[in-house]
Amino acid sequence: MADLHTPQLPWSTRLWFAFACFFRVLFDSQFAARAWQAREAVAALPPDERAEPRQLERDRAGGAPAAPEAAAAAAREPAPAPQAAPAVSSALQLLSLLQREGRLVDFLEQDIASFGDADVGVAARMVHEGCRKALRSHAKLAPVRREDEGAKVTLEAGYNPSEIKLIGNVSGTAPYRGVLRHRGWRADDVSLPTPVAGHDASIIAPAEVEL
Repeated sequence: MADLHTPQLPWSTRLWFAFACFFRVLFDSQFAARAWQAREAVAALPPDERAEPRQLERDRAGGAPAAPEAAAAAAREPAPAPQAAPAVSSALQLLSLLQREGRLVDFLEQDIASFGDADVGVAARMVHEGCRKALRSHAKLAPVRREDEGAKVTLEAGYNPSEIKLIGNVSGTAPYRGVLRHRGWRADDVSLPTPVAGHDASIIAPAEVEL
């Protein structure tokens, strides 16, 4: 059985990496398309292949050559059609709401290196309050798993890999027994305002001029 216990990244590293990926996906359509394709490809793999990506790369690069029948079959298969880049207007609209209610973009674009921890904490609390209000007003979220984090869980064969990601020393086949490190989040409902005619979604927040 798989032991899913693994050292976790620090919260600050996860926060930085999450925001870096978030904005890269928002504003780089090619990166977003590649990330989406990678996610779909990994989700489609069986658990034992997802567990050892480096070994798979080494095998494909320098391992035994593929059987002639498999090579011929691969040559006959048509190349997959390129997927269209995901639309970003809804993501920009949500980002605009987070900026309006919680000044999220202002906070992220502010250089806080010279600020003290107390000042950063006060600002983060205000941003958290506003962004939480915006998120809860327009999205209904629910945890993927109902157990408490740290609880022992068993994953039977046929579990949904889109809902559950195996981490740690993954080997063998289901059932897997491990420890729930994160419950996950699922959007049960999203309700964004209907844009008015002529609305430019790329304007996250208009400039303000006082007269």
